[in-house]
Amino acid sequence: MGLSRIVEIDTTGGPGFGFEHFKQYDFLRDKEIVLTFDDGPWPQNTPAVLKALADECLKATFFEIGQHAMWHPEITKQVIEAGMTVGTHTWSHKDLARNPYATVLEQAEQEIEMGNSAVNMAAAGAPVAPFFRFPDLQHAPQLLTYLGERNIAIFSTDIDSRDFKMHKPEQVIKSVMSQLEKRGKGILLMHDFHKNTAEALPELLHQLKGSGYTVVHMVPRQPLTTIPKYDEMVTQRGKLSSNNTRPETNVVRAIGAHVLEPWSFEPPSSAGASKSSSPGSGGAGG
Repeated sequence: MGLSRIVEIDTTGGPGFGFEHFKQYDFLRDKEIVLTFDDGPWPQNTPAVLKALADECLKATFFEIGQHAMWHPEITKQVIEAGMTVGTHTWSHKDLARNPYATVLEQAEQEIEMGNSAVNMAAAGAPVAPFFRFPDLQHAPQLLTYLGERNIAIFSTDIDSRDFKMHKPEQVIKSVMSQLEKRGKGILLMHDFHKNTAEALPELLHQLKGSGYTVVHMVPRQPLTTIPKYDEMVTQRGKLSSNNTRPETNVVRAIGAHVLEPWSFEPPSSAGASKSSSPGSGGAGG
């Protein structure tokens, strides 16, 4: 299939893209699409998406959740090594248009910036794009201003696959193709977090090619810059698991099979002992 074009995005001032929310910039020609994936990186599913894209010589943009990137930095590196563009999608996928984030700007900024720092750390020196997508596409006006000051572009969508509501690959394919038939072009939103999407992608790309669609890839003019205090916050979160450096097989070892007798608890002989102390009774036992 291959790419039809690569477009460079100047993120100065935080421009917005995707006609669901932003109408000013329309850089796609008829029958052109941009592939975007949210909520990764995730084991099995993200690598499967990468394989499907590689098989068709295609590139896409991945909006990664910070926590997921910290859990699976090796997959973030795979995404970057495959030539994909990596943007960010907050630290933990909070709805920033709801309280407390909608009213406490500092908390919302922390959720955005910790996501930026985490994905940047997972990338291990490789450039991350100053591209951001709000969770659930819920935009808060004051955060649009903030992202503009940070020179981070905001991406909505033209075609939302709604794949997170679907359980079968063929449903994902039908959703995308039917919407494209009406619109003719657009930025597609899918989720590499979901197995059904990863399974749908090879056939979806086949149908897109057969219907004459071509893929445009987005790259940033400048890489993302992170803020030191949020880098430190993410580093401190990572230190909570820093003792777990040895392989599991070196830490946990089976030393033989043993059939345990049912555990019995003999209450104290003194009168009035509480029966609630027995295991499984719902008491505050150990």
